[in-house]
Amino acid sequence: MAAPSTLDLASAYPAFLSCLAAADEIGALELADELLTTGVAAESVLLELIVPAQVQVGRWWQSNEWSVAQEHAATHISELVVSAVTTRSAPRPYRGRVIVACMDGEWHALPPRLVAEVLRLRGWQVTFLGASVPAVHLMGYLHRHDASALALACALPMRLPQAHRMIESCRRADVPILVGGRGFGPDGRWARKLGVVWASDARRAADLLAEGGDALSGPGTGTGSLGGEEYVGLISRRAEIIDLGLDDLRRRQPSVADYTVAQWDATVADLGHIVDFLAAAVYVDDEQLFTESMRWTRDVLAARGVSVAGVMRTLSVYVETLRDFPRAGAFLRAGRRALWSVARG
Repeated sequence: MAAPSTLDLASAYPAFLSCLAAADEIGALELADELLTTGVAAESVLLELIVPAQVQVGRWWQSNEWSVAQEHAATHISELVVSAVTTRSAPRPYRGRVIVACMDGEWHALPPRLVAEVLRLRGWQVTFLGASVPAVHLMGYLHRHDASALALACALPMRLPQAHRMIESCRRADVPILVGGRGFGPDGRWARKLGVVWASDARRAADLLAEGGDALSGPGTGTGSLGGEEYVGLISRRAEIIDLGLDDLRRRQPSVADYTVAQWDATVADLGHIVDFLAAAVYVDDEQLFTESMRWTRDVLAARGVSVAGVMRTLSVYVETLRDFPRAGAFLRAGRRALWSVARG
C-alpha cells in the first residue's frame, strides 16, 4: 500500500516552477492532481500555486533570464492546469451568469481566466470570452444573454481611454460592471477615475459579486475631467509624433537603415507605446501613470544591457514637439527625471 502523500502548497511551489521551467506538462498536471487528492482546495491551487508561479515567470522575463518563448510555454502549461483543476472541482452552477472578458486590445488572458474559474468554483455560471473582445461584439453579447454582472480585465494602463469607452458602452446594457487588472493601477486608483468598481484579485472579485447590490455600484461616470483637448490632440497627432521620433533616431543612429522588418516594427511599436502611455496619463490626469511606465521600461532595458539614453532623447524630442501641450510636456519631463535619476546612479 502506498504511503499517503504529504504534499502541500509550500512544497509543491518549487516543484511546479521546475515543471514550468522544463516545459513539463505532465509533471505539472500530476502535481496539481496530487494536491487536490490530498485535500488542498481547488481555489488555493489556482491562487496560491499558479498565480505566484506566473508572477515569477513574469519576473524572469523582465530580468531577461527567460525568453518570450519560455514565458509562453510556461503560460500554456499553467492554462492546462487551470482547466484540469476546475474540470475536476467545479460544482454545478447555482448562481447567476457572470461574463468575463478582456478589454479590446488586451491579450493577457490568463489573469481574467483565473478570475472566471474562481467564480465557477463558487457556483456562478461563467462565460469567459477570452482576450481582446471588441466593444461592439461584447455589447451584442450582453444584449443577447441575460447576465448578473460583467467582469472586465485591463493589464496595461495605456489602454485606459479605450477601457473607459468600453465601460460606458456596457453601462447602457444595465449590467453591473466590475473591473480588475494592473491596468487600473496598483490600488485601483484609475478605476475610481473611471467611476467603476475595482477588485484587487480573484477572491475580492468573487466576494463583491456575492455581495451584489451597492457593492457593485460605482461612483457613476467618473470623477473630474477625463481626456480633454490635450488628449484629443495627442491622439490626432499620434502618427506624426512617432514619425518625429523615428526621424531623430535615423539622424542619431544611421545603423537603423540596416534594421530588419521585425526590428523596425518593434522600434515603431516602442515609440508608439510611449505616446500611448503619455496619452493615457493625460486622459486620467496622473503623472504617475507615465513615470511608472518609464521605470518599467528602464528596468527591462537595464536587464538587457541597453542604455536609457535613447529613451531620454526620445522624450526630449517629444517635449519639443508638444510645446503647446502643457500637461503632456510636464509628464514627459517627469519621465525624463525618473530615467535620469537612475542613469546618474
